[in-house]
Amino acid sequence: MSQALQHLLEYPLMNAIFGRRARRFGLGMQMPSGPLAFRSRHDPVPLTELERSLLLAVGTGVSGWSFGVPYGPDRPEQHAHYSVRFTGRTAPTAGGFGTPAMLVTDDDGCYLTNTRDVTPERMRAFEGIEDDGERVLNVVREHTVRLSGERLDLPAAPPHMLEPNLWMANAPGSTMFMPIADASESTLALMAMAIGNGNVIIDDAAGRPAGDLGPFIRSGLLQRDKRVPLSVLQQMSYEGNCSEAAFMAHNVVLTMQAMGLGGLYFSGLNRWSILGALKEDGIRGFGFRFQRDERWTVPNPVGLDGHFEGLCPPYHPDMRAAVAAFVERKFGPGGAYDPSAPGPWRDTAAVRASVERYDDAFSDCLGEVAQYVHDTYGKFPGAFTTIVLPGYVQAVHLDTEFYDTHYRDGAYLETHAEHMRRWHG
Repeated sequence: MSQALQHLLEYPLMNAIFGRRARRFGLGMQMPSGPLAFRSRHDPVPLTELERSLLLAVGTGVSGWSFGVPYGPDRPEQHAHYSVRFTGRTAPTAGGFGTPAMLVTDDDGCYLTNTRDVTPERMRAFEGIEDDGERVLNVVREHTVRLSGERLDLPAAPPHMLEPNLWMANAPGSTMFMPIADASESTLALMAMAIGNGNVIIDDAAGRPAGDLGPFIRSGLLQRDKRVPLSVLQQMSYEGNCSEAAFMAHNVVLTMQAMGLGGLYFSGLNRWSILGALKEDGIRGFGFRFQRDERWTVPNPVGLDGHFEGLCPPYHPDMRAAVAAFVERKFGPGGAYDPSAPGPWRDTAAVRASVERYDDAFSDCLGEVAQYVHDTYGKFPGAFTTIVLPGYVQAVHLDTEFYDTHYRDGAYLETHAEHMRRWHG
């Protein structure tokens, strides 16, 4: 085991937490003016493949099986039906929905790492770099696709970046990590939870039920006096997506302290430019598919064809078809409740088999609500983007001379002072 990896394994968590700072100035950068004006004497130094993979692993790594949501009062004799995946990962996910993935760009290209559907080998804690570390890194490498051979073409100018970020964001030598989430899937999962517990979903903005829900009230599937506002469900979905992405990003940032890498978690970049809404203007971004509607002020990203596709049109003919795909994802072969699939329980087959598949009435009700949202607002979910990209992590090799020149002692950690010796010989 190398000295660098051994040191990373032994680095105290509390040191990483309390030593975390936004250290923006990397090798090869220039602060153009002002009291902290500085030009680096060094060329940019990109992260190595190992450094990038380690940061991807702490953000997206598979850590065994999750426990999901174990109980639901609507089906008291069964395991709860709410989770979509039981893949345990390094960052938590709301309700066991597990939608996030990671976009990455550096000097060598643009990438997508998607480990959300990886089937874990077993349940165990992380025991060491030599064995577990190689396993985790291999999972990340196997589930990373290279989308292009060039750095993300994000112009250093408004409206693509806020002005305070122009001098450093996406600079040569930097690596940017961008967690994304699929709000269409998480919103369907929340709606299924609400319907399963008998709630009538109300479009509170329009003052009416979200679809023709009368037949489902009369059948007893929904209870007339139990109501959930559509705005609340959609807000919960968005908050869950943002939280998951932030957890992934914070894992990366804390590990950067332990490795001695500079950088920060920040916002202030135009997600539409990054994902690819401006390709007609010559800015390719990551090449996501967008839809446009005169009711919206901005286009809606719905997915990356063949890699990360939303549960909505145009990837499905309509939302009823998307609901059918969602149900199959949960109950079909290899799904969350397939009795033949492995899992965390001592009697996995029995636990999974206890969950009854959604019947036609349940799927019809979920499809009615989802189709209403899409018909009414032109997209799903109706209140915000289908693909959620709330923030970014940039990692750089720190130029300690900048901090020695302008800051008091202690502006960076021992790991930063020793990084080049430990990690680059």
